[in-house]
Amino acid sequence: MEVENTWMHGDQLIFKFQGVDTISDAEKLAGAEVSIPFEQRAELSEDEIYQSDLVGCEVVDATGRSLGVVTDFQETGGTPLLRVGEDLLIPFAKSICTKIDLDHRQIVVDLPEGLLDLN
Repeated sequence: MEVENTWMHGDQLIFKFQGVDTISDAEKLAGAEVSIPFEQRAELSEDEIYQSDLVGCEVVDATGRSLGVVTDFQETGGTPLLRVGEDLLIPFAKSICTKIDLDHRQIVVDLPEGLLDLN
């Protein structure tokens, strides 16, 4: 199914699919997963990042020590979490993820004391 048009409504991204012209047609698609080719993704502002772009980034602490690679991004209803490797969960917060360099696929973190002990 092809996307005919997209637009923002508040903080919601709205899709208009070709051949889906009524509300009842659209209701049948509720909850469906949508995939968009990378080259067709919407432009983001400078302080925004696609979650999918974080997967595969190396996570390092302020000393440069590698903590592993982001394997997943989890929405929690609160602060989202980066899954690093299989066991480490790091809150995706500006105060913790202090530098994100997508060109070099690296996230620098300043972990709160004791976080590594929790994981």
